Amino acid sequence: MAKKKIIEIIEEISAGYLVASGLELYHAEFVKEGRDWFLRVYIDKLSAEEDVYISTDDCEKVSRFLSDELDRLDPIEQNYYLEVSSPGMDRTLMTPQHYEKYAGRLVEVKLYQGIDGKKTFTGILEGMIDDNVCIKDENDKKWMFPLAQVAKTSLAVVF
Repeated sequence: MAKKKIIEIIEEISAGYLVASGLELYHAEFVKEGRDWFLRVYIDKLSAEEDVYISTDDCEKVSRFLSDELDRLDPIEQNYYLEVSSPGMDRTLMTPQHYEKYAGRLVEVKLYQGIDGKKTFTGILEGMIDDNVCIKDENDKKWMFPLAQVAKTSLAVVF
């Protein structure tokens, strides 16, 4: 079965359960590493509050639910390992919804090609504006990076 179809199945079977649990599907991937296949499911809280985190209990409950549903439906032909986890404190923003959800938070933007010799920028995420990642740096300078030039945007972790 195609990787994309497997991800669509995960989205479909998990949607109702996750919302009822106050969670959402952050990202899913079906990848081969060496001889083994891994179905990795990353979950997040529906709330974007900074002090709300995924617990191991959340991961365990979702893992049991998905395992039961996948055993029942049996949509994946090959053997695989199911992993359910949080996207982490320094999560990578992957979709326009992620950029919207985490607007107002400190992010680190890494570019494919540097601007004035600099490839990494840190600032407060203002969101996506016309396919541009928009941040405001510590000097209140607004930066807009075309999404096609952004290698990675992730939440900055400050200790």
